[in-house]
Amino acid sequence: MKTILVPGGAGFIGSHTVKALHQHGYKSIILDNFSNGYKESVLNGEVIEGDIRDSALLDKIFTEHNIDAVIHFAAFIEAGESVVNPLSFYDNNTAGTLNLLQSMQKHKVEHIVFSSTAAVYGQPEEDDALVETLPKLPINPYGQTKWAVECMLRDLAVSCTFKSIALRYFNAAGSDPSGQIGELHEPETHLIPLVLQAASGKRKNIKMFGTDYPTPDGTCIRDYIHVCDLASAHVKALEYLFDRVEKTEGFYDAFNLGTGTGFSVREVIETAKKVTGIDFDAIEEDRRPGDPAFLIANASKANEILGWQPEYPKLEDMIKHAWAFLKNR
Repeated sequence: MKTILVPGGAGFIGSHTVKALHQHGYKSIILDNFSNGYKESVLNGEVIEGDIRDSALLDKIFTEHNIDAVIHFAAFIEAGESVVNPLSFYDNNTAGTLNLLQSMQKHKVEHIVFSSTAAVYGQPEEDDALVETLPKLPINPYGQTKWAVECMLRDLAVSCTFKSIALRYFNAAGSDPSGQIGELHEPETHLIPLVLQAASGKRKNIKMFGTDYPTPDGTCIRDYIHVCDLASAHVKALEYLFDRVEKTEGFYDAFNLGTGTGFSVREVIETAKKVTGIDFDAIEEDRRPGDPAFLIANASKANEILGWQPEYPKLEDMIKHAWAFLKNR
C-alpha cells in the first residue's frame, strides 16, 4: 500500500481527495494547520496538525513515514485577500511550497500532484475556453503565487528526476453525495454556498454583481466542477505519475479541469430555487471591477491523457449535494 502525504487534506477539496485515495487503496497522512480546514472533514488517514513551513516537522514526517508521493493543497485561496495581504500569500503558498519541495528532495520523494488554479491565466481577452498553452498572466497575488510554484516544478523536472503534475481549475462545488463532508469556509465567498445560505435563511438575499454582460442572461458565466470530480482527477494524476512516467527522467505537466460547460450567476440562482424548493430574493447590483464575462477551462487534455471524465457535470447535482450537506449540518 502506497502512502501519500496530503498537505491541506482537511480542507474542502483535500478532504474529498483523502476519501478518494482511501477508496483506491492508498494510505493518507494529512498535514493541516486548520486555518481553512476542519478535523471532522477527514474521514480516513492519519492527521498531523502542523504547517508546510515547519522544516523540522516535515523532516519528522518523511523520516517516520514511508511517503511515496505528495498531493499538495495547502494554500491560501481568496484572490481578494491576496491583494490586501500579498506577503502572507507569498509566504504560505510560494515559500511554504519551496520548503516542502526541499524536504521532498532531501528525503528522496519525487512525485507530487499540485493543486493549482486557472487563475494563472489571468483575465482572457477572448470568450473562449482556456487551454493550457495560453500565456500565464495572473492578475492578483493568489494566481501569481500558484504560477510561481508551477515554475519551480517545471524547473525541477529539468534539473533532476522530480515528477509533478499541476491541476488548474476554477470553482469547486458540491459535496460528497453522502452528505458527510462538504464546503466549509468562514467567511464564505463562493457563489453556490452563498446562494444556499440565502435559501436556508442564513442570509437575507443573494447579490448578482452585473446583469448587463454580453452573455445570454446578462450575468457572468463561470466554470463549476464537482468536488468529487476534482478528487478523482487528483488520484488519476497521481496514478499517471506512478504508472506512465519514465522513472529515470524528470517530468512536469499541467492540466485544466472543468466540465466544458459554463453556468451563469442567474442559472445558479434559479437552479438552487428548483433544487431546494425555496424562493429567495436575488438583488441586482453594479458590476465589480475586473470580473470577466466568461471564464471556462477546456479540459480535453485531461480527458485524453489522464483518462479523466467528470461524473457529476450537471449543475443540479452539484447544488443538490451541497444542499444535502448544508441540511445535515
